[in-house]
Amino acid sequence: MGDNIIKTKSFSFAIRIIKLSQFLKEEREYVLSKQILRSGTAVGALIRESEHAESTLDFIHKFAIAQKEANETMYWLELLCESDYINKNQFESLEKDLVEIRKIIASIIISSKQKIKKKV
Repeated sequence: MGDNIIKTKSFSFAIRIIKLSQFLKEEREYVLSKQILRSGTAVGALIRESEHAESTLDFIHKFAIAQKEANETMYWLELLCESDYINKNQFESLEKDLVEIRKIIASIIISSKQKIKKKV
């Protein structure tokens, strides 16, 4: 995956989410496992999709959706922790990765919007 930090981090996070989803299925928690699997892997998929954006606006749009999916994933993680499906250490480890991903996404969106303003 080279040196694209957001691509690498979102892919690694998706792997962790897949493993969490598998664990939840073993615990017979199918609804939450499906929700977190969908949103947690969508972040990296949207980032990957942005590599072939049709324009800067399309690129920003894909990252904005990735940001929303990351936010939704945080909700599912909080819910899993509060309902004792994952412990505090597991939550904090996943949260740390997700917060970092969200910060990078926000930074990319801001810098991409600034590039558009400079062109105008």
